Amino acid sequence: MSEGPLDESTIRPAAGHPVRAFRVAGLTLLHHPDPARVGEVARLVELLSGKQSSLSRSAPLFAPPGMVGGGAPLADPGVSRKPVVVRPVAGGGISIEPGEVELQIDGVPVRELRTLSDAQVEAGVVLELAGRVVVLLHGLGPPAPPTEALGLVGASEGLERTREDILRVADLDVPVLLRGETGTGKELAARALHARGKRRNGPFVSVNMAAVPPETAVSELFGHLAGAFTGATRTRDGHFVEASGGTLFLDEIADLPSEVQSMLLRALDSGEIQQLGASRPRRVDVRLIAATDADLEDRMASGGFREQLFHRLAGYQLFLPPLRERRDDLGRLLQHFLREELQNTGELRRLEPSTRGRPLWLPAELVSRLARHSWPGNVRQLRNVVRQIVISSRGLEQVRVDSTVAGMLAESASPRPAPAARGPITDELLLETLQAQQWKTGAAAEALGISRTTLYALIDRSPRIRKARDLPLEEIRACLAECGGDLDAAAERLKVSKRALQLRLRGGDP
Repeated sequence: MSEGPLDESTIRPAAGHPVRAFRVAGLTLLHHPDPARVGEVARLVELLSGKQSSLSRSAPLFAPPGMVGGGAPLADPGVSRKPVVVRPVAGGGISIEPGEVELQIDGVPVRELRTLSDAQVEAGVVLELAGRVVVLLHGLGPPAPPTEALGLVGASEGLERTREDILRVADLDVPVLLRGETGTGKELAARALHARGKRRNGPFVSVNMAAVPPETAVSELFGHLAGAFTGATRTRDGHFVEASGGTLFLDEIADLPSEVQSMLLRALDSGEIQQLGASRPRRVDVRLIAATDADLEDRMASGGFREQLFHRLAGYQLFLPPLRERRDDLGRLLQHFLREELQNTGELRRLEPSTRGRPLWLPAELVSRLARHSWPGNVRQLRNVVRQIVISSRGLEQVRVDSTVAGMLAESASPRPAPAARGPITDELLLETLQAQQWKTGAAAEALGISRTTLYALIDRSPRIRKARDLPLEEIRACLAECGGDLDAAAERLKVSKRALQLRLRGGDP
């Protein structure tokens, strides 16, 4: 295995094996008899030059993410010295030849040559060796030095981008809108923004708006004076005042009642709040971070969420990837939560390295099944499952899978379909798909096999895609006139979604 960096000077593709954005098939350890090794990575760089690679007890070398050179082989005596042979396939994809090795691919025993497409490799395929080791075969970019952890567990490319985004905006006193599915760690990201920002020494106040009754939302957020309404026997500052000099984190922002949306918009515009019963506004000094797992674009189109408020909240949008799009972090997260829960039950010894003659406390087959699950509840769901497993297995020499976990695994044993594309989602592929789907974001996300949240993140990062919010109103109106008022035609010509165009026209300058 080459130990040099993955770049154009060291990797030369053989005929019929083009380099695709310098991504390579790689292996990430999801499970190993020595738990300390989980999360290590091996890049099969030989494949880029048309050579074969091997997976066995002695090769390739696995190293911590971002490390170039060095590392160690699997070295587990239960894994055969005879290799699983991996070869590039002319025209794209790879072949896997198990030989006499006990191998399962995505939970299915494999005894003959198996071919995988580029899209399958990019999305990730789970390999189980000898019932001892589980690795994820997936697409990887060049190694890069890891960023600061920021309280977020993992080393996947998606999570590293999230960390970079946090560091990019943390010290700027602008509102941040965190977007991502439920359970992706939005509050952790908010805390990281606060900890690395200028207000780190001030308070961090977290409010879940979904848990606040609509009738008390104004009072809880902005406060009230004694006697302001029936039952108001004493003055209450409210969360904005409590967070003064620090950060106010509003989770589930899409659930804000209409009245609160208007008051929040005023607070963001003027830096002042109007407390119930007060005769004059009160000045506050707060950085606002909001979060949602809802499709705010849909809410705005239906009138359920104010467009002006969205533009104020989205001083900077930060997208958190779902767990199914950072599958190489499954093992790292699993070990992190196991350590926490086993510490609580006094059984941390379960994570000691296991020898060949001693059964694994955590079976490789279970890790393989967990790695193939779709995780609709994302990291939060995984944490809860780990807690369920640890408590159900207290005092036992091997993990017990109870009916709760077994039922969950039975519901979905496979991740979402991989995108019907070769290699990563490049700007070219993104543009091509959006064009084919007439710039409809929902249809484009489905065609690419990704969440709409991830699609928004790709669009936001792409320098080649114009956003409706950045288009001059004069250009939009001129195009609309040329298209005879046909919004669909104007959206296609301007290369933006029809819905985004409607919002831009309705909202004017954000």
